Amino acid sequence: MVKVVEINKIEDALELFVQQEYREDLDRNRSWYLYRGMTNIKFKLTTSLDRNCKDHKRELEPCILSNFTKYGALEDPTIERSVWRQMFMGQHHGLPTRLMDWSQSPLVALHFATSESNLDKMDAHDCMIWRIDMKELHNLLPLRYREELDRHRSSVFTVNMLTDVVPSLKQYDEDMKDNAMVVIEPPSIDPRIVNQYSFFSIVPNGIEDVEVFLDKYTNNTIKYVIPKELRWRIRDMLDGQNVSERMFFPGLDGLSCWLGRHYFVK
Repeated sequence: MVKVVEINKIEDALELFVQQEYREDLDRNRSWYLYRGMTNIKFKLTTSLDRNCKDHKRELEPCILSNFTKYGALEDPTIERSVWRQMFMGQHHGLPTRLMDWSQSPLVALHFATSESNLDKMDAHDCMIWRIDMKELHNLLPLRYREELDRHRSSVFTVNMLTDVVPSLKQYDEDMKDNAMVVIEPPSIDPRIVNQYSFFSIVPNGIEDVEVFLDKYTNNTIKYVIPKELRWRIRDMLDGQNVSERMFFPGLDGLSCWLGRHYFVK
């Protein structure tokens, strides 16, 4: 079930920062939650492959990955090692894929929820943050996937771990059906991935609607709604704490984006 929570004042957002579970075995506080910030309340949880290829994604996805590998191997030969490496490298460079990006940091999600390329639209619509529970999703996985996590004493898959369990997209779709999906930590191929504390869910073809899947099979999913009247207040708070493009997109592009907003005249 998806629970909807409205953030009506900036203090309500503090709930996002203290969602950690105490683990007796570690005597530490750890979070199993992942967050995804979206700039418009009307947007759906969809992958770039869905948006790009629509009803033809099943037949076009293999062509996209095959051609990306054929033409991209000269740039990075490692993409030939597995379909998962092809997918992550492609996603990083704007290729349409079935990957859906998340962050373990609620601050990162708040940043993306309150960032607009057109700053005049900041107070034109509400935004939102989705929260999912990794542990809850792991419990939905087939046994051999859960055994692989246990064998590595890991809370999340890596590319190499997933390659050992399932080498092909066809087998992955057969394993996941419409009631499970893997959460994976991408390789640290770029400072952006590291700084954004990035994770990805790999959406199987059997899941036609991610929101329906989450509503049907999970209990800890929350959609936080941030009203448009609060977006600039949160945005200015984040910028004041150095939570901005300057951190998440290292280089002159990120710096320029942050400076443009800093000097924007409302």
